[in-house]
Amino acid sequence: MKSRRHSRHEPWRIGVLFSQTNTTSEVERTQLCGTLLALDEINAAGGVNGREIVPVIYEPGSSSASYVYLAKRLILEEGVTSIFGCYTSASRKAILPMLERFNGLLWYPTPYEGFEESPNMIYTGAAPNQTITQLCSYLLHTYGTRFFLIGSDYVYPRRTNLFMKEYLQSHGGEVVGERYLDIQAPRLAYLPILRAAKEVGVDVIFSTVVGDGTSHLYQTYADLGLDPTRTPIASLTTTEAEIHAMGCEVAAAHITSACYFESLGNEANAAFVSRFKKRFGDHVTPNVCAETAYFQIFLFAQALAQADSMDTDELRPHVLGSCCEAPQGRVSISASGHADLLPRIGRANHAGGFDIMVDSDAPVAADPFFICGPVTG
Repeated sequence: MKSRRHSRHEPWRIGVLFSQTNTTSEVERTQLCGTLLALDEINAAGGVNGREIVPVIYEPGSSSASYVYLAKRLILEEGVTSIFGCYTSASRKAILPMLERFNGLLWYPTPYEGFEESPNMIYTGAAPNQTITQLCSYLLHTYGTRFFLIGSDYVYPRRTNLFMKEYLQSHGGEVVGERYLDIQAPRLAYLPILRAAKEVGVDVIFSTVVGDGTSHLYQTYADLGLDPTRTPIASLTTTEAEIHAMGCEVAAAHITSACYFESLGNEANAAFVSRFKKRFGDHVTPNVCAETAYFQIFLFAQALAQADSMDTDELRPHVLGSCCEAPQGRVSISASGHADLLPRIGRANHAGGFDIMVDSDAPVAADPFFICGPVTG
């Protein structure tokens, strides 16, 4: 679908779809903040080719059906071709057929499960090979080989756990339990699962729980008196946003693998954190999803300046191969539309941030179709 023609002075219009209410709103609100901060900065510097970028913001309320309905409205009624949004893989997959039908472009700033590629998608969040391989190696060497997998019941946790099981099998680890809960499951539902993990004796609890369930999981863990210095919850999705929601003491000593932490000690990040808090208040903490939502706007603006068009077929070639300096470091977009990123491992501290245990000295190329391979030897 071709974008409607604009005058040389009319603003560029983009769609923004991040939930501000319900199950996954805790982190999606920070993604909206990252998006708005980047837009403020680009527009303050003159916009793109002398034209302001204006967001058309809709509220999907953490509902995959609402994402589809609102994305379609953005494209067909608002004339938008680029949409920035979605947190869960369920919402991303739900709108993909519509994007492909009408040739829209989704910029997706959330770590995901891989095994997908589309000309109508730019994946700026981490692929599994950028986080799980490093995390598994660290956990196996630091805590032990017995893993218990707990996830929300949808595509991202199930696909990610397949990757996790393949990697552990190939590297001397063992999965001793695997459980899934509805994404809206109450706190009480986590108790029997964590009791089972405690009874079988595990070294690591690997969580792909998202949304409000993250707080339920960690709080129930604390209620059972488990020791995170010996048997941590390890996650790809527990960020500073979830830590502040659950309580800093509850999260302390648990492990997260991500490409960005607020505590990164470079000058670019210090300046980003300062601007973020000045814009949204000290109570709002940037995290990996917010940082990705932030830098993808700059990648978009660079491509737009070159294409001078919002048409997907004209814009996307300028995105592929592009790069920018992000708070996490230098990031780039590959020919498949995935981001090459800098993975780290952090351990949550009592102040609500992360102490960085493993850092990266170079970006890791995304490989969404990475296969761990069979056990050898």
